[in-house]
Amino acid sequence: MTDVVSDTKAPEVPVDEVVDDALIQQLMARAKDGGMKLAGEGGLLQQLTKKLLESALEGEITDHLGHENGERAEDGRRENYRNGHRAKTVTTEIGTVEIEVPRDRAGTFEPMMVKKRQKRLAGIDEMVLSLSAKGLTHGEISAHLAEVYGANVSKQTISTITDSVVAGMTEWQNRPLDAVYPVVFIDCVNVKIREGQVANRPVYMAVAVTAEGHRDILGLWVGDGGEGAKYWLQVLTEIKNRGAADVLMLVCDGLTGLPDAVNAVWPATIVQTCVVHLLRNSFKYCGRQDWEKIARGLKPVYTAPTEEAALERFMEFAEVWGKKYPAIVRLWESSWSEFVPFLRFDVEIRRIVCTTNAIESINARIRKAVRARGHFPTEQAALECVYLAVMSLDPTGTGRRRWAIRWKPALQAFDITFDGRLSAARR
Repeated sequence: MTDVVSDTKAPEVPVDEVVDDALIQQLMARAKDGGMKLAGEGGLLQQLTKKLLESALEGEITDHLGHENGERAEDGRRENYRNGHRAKTVTTEIGTVEIEVPRDRAGTFEPMMVKKRQKRLAGIDEMVLSLSAKGLTHGEISAHLAEVYGANVSKQTISTITDSVVAGMTEWQNRPLDAVYPVVFIDCVNVKIREGQVANRPVYMAVAVTAEGHRDILGLWVGDGGEGAKYWLQVLTEIKNRGAADVLMLVCDGLTGLPDAVNAVWPATIVQTCVVHLLRNSFKYCGRQDWEKIARGLKPVYTAPTEEAALERFMEFAEVWGKKYPAIVRLWESSWSEFVPFLRFDVEIRRIVCTTNAIESINARIRKAVRARGHFPTEQAALECVYLAVMSLDPTGTGRRRWAIRWKPALQAFDITFDGRLSAARR
């Protein structure tokens, strides 16, 4: 008779069926009567963790040997059997726990619950990476774990844990991309890197919106502040080689050489200057007392119905402010060719180009982590910090759902305006 093996997984047992409330109450009462603390060194949680780990390890070695402890063999002989225990200290989320790990005579037992040479349970690694993503230094993380959880984790161990993300970061940076993106935003965050002396270095980020309206961070690149067309050609070619065959619109902050590189990689892509960045750069050339007046004077320019109307409104602005702030006029004149494309588009596309919501929330998280660290010893350390901050975005998925809702009208406008190039990505 042939045995039938089913791939169907056993149904998950509800937690309330596993954890007996009465038993928990009994344990709490006994701990209270005995003067035992709930948490901390020698507390109830620590002792429960110890008992659970040791019980799981005893079950593993029983499965490995094929017989219970003390059970006699039918023929009186066994090839392998228990050989006592060895003490081991593991760091857990509730502190340091001393456990007894069973051994076998043949030395073939490989525990899975707490593996050989494993000194930390998985929760500690996740906690370290989470704290690192928030910008805490290795010393601060070590002190936090010792103070809150009673876990002694050295700075070297924390460095080893954070360095473990490098492989994942490399894989993420080289992952395949979608064939078509309706819009890609290029922005940067400045970080301080100590190489000889501390200097500001830009970390560039490409944030795309997918054909389904989801956010997709395509990659991170560290520059030196003097990037030109050759640098951007290399970055954009890398993105294209990973599968991004077409980008409908690329929004940037007037980065030198970027428009030429875009035209070389994606000839049909429209390069659009970010209007919000253009306004902010304008404020750099005027007194704070005039910011509101300058913003009010420029609004008719970027809200004009056509390019011709925008040019008329800009000439009016130049007549009023050109003598007092000629640098603002020159800024807009030099950016005009990358500013005007969006004036030809539907109001939904204009709204997307005129806002920085797509990247401001990301930048805020990155800047918070970067400011907490102050400066970084190497370029790699800075990239790790930014990568961890990016990976910790939107843990609940709420932001992803909001993005899809907010971008739906704009995606329809993109599809119509760009003659179905976006629809090709969905097929």
